[in-house]
Amino acid sequence: MPEIPEHYDPAHARQFAYRPDAQKLFETATVFRREHQLLPAASDIRRNHLVLIDVQRDFCFPEGTLYVGGRSGRGALDDNDRIARFIYENLGAISEITCTLDSHLPFQIFFAPFWVDRSGSPLSPHRTISVDEIRSGDVRPNPDVVAAAGAPDLEWLTKQVLFYAESLAKAGKYVLYLWPPHVLIGGDGHALAGVIQEARLFHAYARGARNGVEIKGMHALTENYSVFSPEVLLSHDGASLATRNGALIESLLKEDRLIIAGQASSHCVKSSIDDLLDAIREKDPSLAARVYVVEDAMSAVAVPNPDSPGAFFADFTQDAQNALSRYAAAGMRVVRTTTPVSEWPGFND
Repeated sequence: MPEIPEHYDPAHARQFAYRPDAQKLFETATVFRREHQLLPAASDIRRNHLVLIDVQRDFCFPEGTLYVGGRSGRGALDDNDRIARFIYENLGAISEITCTLDSHLPFQIFFAPFWVDRSGSPLSPHRTISVDEIRSGDVRPNPDVVAAAGAPDLEWLTKQVLFYAESLAKAGKYVLYLWPPHVLIGGDGHALAGVIQEARLFHAYARGARNGVEIKGMHALTENYSVFSPEVLLSHDGASLATRNGALIESLLKEDRLIIAGQASSHCVKSSIDDLLDAIREKDPSLAARVYVVEDAMSAVAVPNPDSPGAFFADFTQDAQNALSRYAAAGMRVVRTTTPVSEWPGFND
């Protein structure tokens, strides 16, 4: 197992603005590859694919608009360091790294500016919207966002948001929750955390790996927690609203091992793994044993209440813990970065 390269500074795992120098990384990775006799990823007999969910600045730092601090308040900050170290310590064992990028526009159905109350005043984030509130007119879509949402008119949009909330209720996965604007395309919060970008690039240069990204979340009228599928696929009139990323699922299920980490364990990580598990059950339930969920490299959403120390506006920690138990029961391996991959159950079988 290679030592962690000298360029890595754990202090950068806590710095929102840290930006690695790609050219210097290429130069140091070239030397490191030669010194440690690292082979190109294309020569790997067994392919181990690391999937990092939404490790973006807005989620990974307190300066971000939707920091995933967990109950401790240090959640994603510590995860940044653990993920980066994990990549460096396993350069030869990881064949490829794919990073998902949650990617949003100013007006989307899960953002407070999309909505107004009965009087026309804007809503505030960190609240839910119920089917009954939409039916009664207590909350309604902001008339100014009709065009931005791609709707033909306000009447159509009003029917659509009701249909959307009803669809979420039927699915039983989520109630429509209003988040503050986050990971807006073009903003600095959309970028990967600097130490993750650094480790991803270093691995690419050291192993000749593709290390691509997957964009999700740009449709104005549906949430897209999972990288594999939006929450709602149809509009109220039966037209196609959005589509699943079936090609990505198929490509990942061809890999020998999948390693999953990122933010947040209660939302985008959970939804992505749920969709992956559904696909596995449909294709071959035994494939679940190929999936490794790194529980100490992800944190749950817990939004502190500044007016009440120790209390939270919302705390989804238990949801994340319940999900990990489900994954283990389904045959997935729930593991930790503190255990060498050589000791992960079944990893070298």
